[in-house]
Amino acid sequence: MDTTTADAPLQSRVVDDKSPICIPFILSKLSEYGKANTSNRPFIIGLNGVQGVGKTTLVKALAQTLQEQEGLPTLVISIDDFYLTHADQLDLAAKHPDNQLVQHRGEPGTHDIPLLHSFFTSLLSNSLPLPVPQYDKSAFSGLGDRSLQSQWPVLTSPIKVVILEGWCVGFRALPDPSLIHSKWSDPSSRTLHKHTLDHLLFINSQLRRYDCITNLLDAFIHIDAENTEYVYDWRLQQERQLRQEKGAGAAMTDDQVVKFVDAYYPAYELFSDTVRSGIFGPDKSGRQLRLVVGKDRSVIDHYVI
Repeated sequence: MDTTTADAPLQSRVVDDKSPICIPFILSKLSEYGKANTSNRPFIIGLNGVQGVGKTTLVKALAQTLQEQEGLPTLVISIDDFYLTHADQLDLAAKHPDNQLVQHRGEPGTHDIPLLHSFFTSLLSNSLPLPVPQYDKSAFSGLGDRSLQSQWPVLTSPIKVVILEGWCVGFRALPDPSLIHSKWSDPSSRTLHKHTLDHLLFINSQLRRYDCITNLLDAFIHIDAENTEYVYDWRLQQERQLRQEKGAGAAMTDDQVVKFVDAYYPAYELFSDTVRSGIFGPDKSGRQLRLVVGKDRSVIDHYVI
């Protein structure tokens, strides 16, 4: 019998029903990888999920299981740690003052892809010791900045598995501008109409630079929502719970939450369909796992692409 009250925080009612699905998938792909490769190159898993779906909790569970039960040294990397420095973000915003999509960190184009690529190049060649970039989202009153390199943790031993997680990991640019126009002109769009077509095309063009990382992935896990707009409710719940625990000044207001999610939502509208259909080509079928969750974040369906 469920004795949880309706007013209890949603997070307290969430049960990890994702890692029991993800772990067998990962181990099967690892086994295939081991049979086909004799090098010491780490196995790279991309993990994508909309904000608030529980990526952080899942990634921790996956890493712990791989390390403690399977004996596989695992490194978790967040794409958030590769945002542009504060100075570079200000420069990007100044160069595109009318494009609200790049005035703050978040959308494709606001990450330091050369740094990310350089890091993975060193990681895959086992060039140790290797400093792991860190980003401080609280710096500059919440605008954020990269932490000083002296504060980065240093990887000193070889890694077998790398998990790269983030809300836009695996996104690929749409190849035809007409596809952007079609989505932009769709009256059912929630946020795209708030931006000019040129600004959306700029984000799409920036996303092509991410392919150098996406193409490195050996497997991909996509935690999708039955309805992407659940992200608004999930973020509202998180912030309301934070206000209850730490006071009003510790969290965003409801209006601020909607504005915050609105800044990310255009990318969901533009690129989610491509992720759902599969980020790998037909020669790499079977390497993507898609989990669909309901509003309570529990898995309602899953399948391999």
